Amino acid sequence: MARLLVLRSAPYHRSSLSAAATATSSRSASFPRLSRRHLPSLLRVPVRAVESSSGATKQEEAPLAAGEAQEPLPAAPAFVVEELGWGTQLAVKLKMLVAPPWKRVRKGSVLTMTLRGEISDQLKTRFSSGLSLPQICENFEKAAYDPRISGIYLHIEPLSCGWGKAEEIRRHIVDFKKSGKFVVGYMPVGGEKEYYLASACAELYAPPSAYVALYGLTIQQTFLRGVLEKVGVQPEIQRIGRYKSAGDQLGRKSMSNEVKEMLGALLDNIYGNWLDTVSSTHGKKKEEIEEFVNSGVYQVERLKKEGWITDLLYDDQVMTMLKERVGQNDKKSLRMIDYSKYSRVRKSTLGIGGGGDLIAVIRASGSITRTRSGLSVSSSGIIAEQLIKKIRTVRESEKYKAVILRIDSPGGDALASDLMWREIRLLAESKPVVASMSDVAASGGYYMAMAAPVIVAEKLTLTGSIGVITGKFILQKLYERIDFNKEILSRGRYAELNAADQRLLRPDEAELFEKSAQNAYASFRDKAAMSRSMSIDQMETVAQGRVWSGQDAASRGLVDSLGGFSQALAIAKQRAKIPQDKKVRLVEISKASPTLPEILSGIGGSILGVDRVVKGVLQDVTSLNGVQARMDGILFERLENMPGENQLFLLVKEITNYFG
Repeated sequence: MARLLVLRSAPYHRSSLSAAATATSSRSASFPRLSRRHLPSLLRVPVRAVESSSGATKQEEAPLAAGEAQEPLPAAPAFVVEELGWGTQLAVKLKMLVAPPWKRVRKGSVLTMTLRGEISDQLKTRFSSGLSLPQICENFEKAAYDPRISGIYLHIEPLSCGWGKAEEIRRHIVDFKKSGKFVVGYMPVGGEKEYYLASACAELYAPPSAYVALYGLTIQQTFLRGVLEKVGVQPEIQRIGRYKSAGDQLGRKSMSNEVKEMLGALLDNIYGNWLDTVSSTHGKKKEEIEEFVNSGVYQVERLKKEGWITDLLYDDQVMTMLKERVGQNDKKSLRMIDYSKYSRVRKSTLGIGGGGDLIAVIRASGSITRTRSGLSVSSSGIIAEQLIKKIRTVRESEKYKAVILRIDSPGGDALASDLMWREIRLLAESKPVVASMSDVAASGGYYMAMAAPVIVAEKLTLTGSIGVITGKFILQKLYERIDFNKEILSRGRYAELNAADQRLLRPDEAELFEKSAQNAYASFRDKAAMSRSMSIDQMETVAQGRVWSGQDAASRGLVDSLGGFSQALAIAKQRAKIPQDKKVRLVEISKASPTLPEILSGIGGSILGVDRVVKGVLQDVTSLNGVQARMDGILFERLENMPGENQLFLLVKEITNYFG
């Protein structure tokens, strides 16, 4: 019976990024259309970036709002290592002397960080598992200044993050090397993304038995329409936008030509950027790198011979080498401090804390829902009602000079996205707001970003996907198969539109179903056009549910500047009229506090006895309410590095097995 409850009626969706393209749906609904009388009060025109023929970003100045200065957007590295004054150095030494034991670092220590698996864009609590991008980046900056740190030893293993986060981390590795300290990489297993990071290290080692396979990149989509038909489930999908692939996993049996075009362009961007970066690192032509990859690289000895890695050494041999380098031959083991412990060291202890002016940082990561479900925890995505409270708190406070809205989201509930859009617009009327996009800001994620006057993205941030999807399951054949009966009494012509899953939609119901989705798309598109100072026709050419890379989005007016968090900070300081060389203090508004479910989850899901598949699907189903503005989960991986089967596929397999 529990299996039947999961598949009841209409709502379904999947929020996580996976190798399989994700499907989303919900009951038909729409958000209100934007009337023309709202335009004057909400209009705030951004400066738009365009791509030059050389690949650099140049400024195309759009008309500015009244009173707004016309100035080019600044560019900024991840961080710059500057010499501290003697007074600051003295204060640093005193702080280190009185630091509590759990924050002390022995002189000559090597910072060790293992980059593996998922990397969150949120700050992590002590009870949270996994890695945090802001804490990883901050550790690089702190280690560059910390006189107790001799260098960094990075273990790089298979990653589940996107290319936006990989670019941010790589930028910090490059800037850390400018401090004069060593950064050594160790890669026992890896592919293109792992090597993309590892190649930034001054030295890279791998064990003789390492599995490093550089075969190229692939995009994969799986289609379950045939499987669902076999178990008697018929999806009714309304996707608005020729390129909107969300829902294809359930509604189609193969990839459409438009989706092939879109994914092919994204793959060209990612692979091209990889070839450019690696060829620049090795001082070779792009064609030489591509020829080497196309030869089928799997022998680690070839990588050493061709200079792609420094040497073949085991982990203990690398640490012995580092002991000699830092003058610890007389020590039994290398002095090390790990990522977790070093994350507790405050920047202020090292004399690089912020100054007097405050800039708020609001982080929004994950799938978008309007309210919290009974199964969600604090880190389970973007909950609109909670984020809106934080936005209003910042808007009503006079102490913040500017706001950085950090977004890493494939979208979700369209109504929730619209409500947050409105609040961000109001926030931007009171103080400068800059949106900084991480791995993905698409569909509902881009809906939030476009409310900011300035949008910053990484070159490979998945951007746009301006479209909507809605849908429901028709379970008539499944019910017949298991001899299940459902009867509905209703009043009103369309009362059964969302409730009736035991029969096909009537023609008039199907028409209303489609019109509702069309109305939601028009609202999204029109607000995007207004937010980006485009005509409806101009926006239509870049909308239609299409996902762009950050660099392609910049050339089409969807993004203003290319870069990471530091770039967004530089622009925020400029808009707040704070000198670029003046320090500011960043205040994390969305900083998480540990909750009981999170603590228990960190201890281990097995203790709670919750099945992984059922828990994941139940949380997705119970969080839905309304049209979805969502992008498919797209990951670019090698075939042999595919993640496991997605939750929905596992669920269908369970149903198939159960009903024979």
